[in-house]
Amino acid sequence: MAKFFILFLASAICSTTLLHFAAADADDFDRFNITGSVYCDTCRVQFVTRLSKFLEGAKVKLECKSRVNQTVTVTKEAMTDKDGKYQMEVMGDHEEEVCEIILVQSPDAECGEVNNEEFLRNAARISLTANDGIVSNEVRTINPLGFMRKTPLADCPQVFKELGIVPDVIF
Repeated sequence: MAKFFILFLASAICSTTLLHFAAADADDFDRFNITGSVYCDTCRVQFVTRLSKFLEGAKVKLECKSRVNQTVTVTKEAMTDKDGKYQMEVMGDHEEEVCEIILVQSPDAECGEVNNEEFLRNAARISLTANDGIVSNEVRTINPLGFMRKTPLADCPQVFKELGIVPDVIF
């Protein structure tokens, strides 16, 4: 009888411990750490070049909207650090929403233009659900987002030549 009691007690303790670990992991699926960076597109080509400048003090906004009626369900803002990087933590599963990181404000007067063409919008979609096949449920890294400089730098043609591209830009 004593062996049965000890076996039962050991099983109960193991089961309880296992349930606590499972509960902790389930909570982690509802917490997302979003990271990204913001740069000044000094050559107006919509990708980072060696002349691009990462911006300190740029403001970005996370916005999630309902897929059904476009109601905004979540908004959160962040500022970039000295390296042009931002980070924000978001709680909750947003599987039924469309979430985007949107450029809001540039700290650089020379580099503050946002491209308003719909297909080149300065925003990046982000998946904030654990039910999407992404292995890491904790970190979501966004591609760099860029504000365009009003006029390209004089060194841009040399950069294009180094990259072997002919841009659709007149200098």
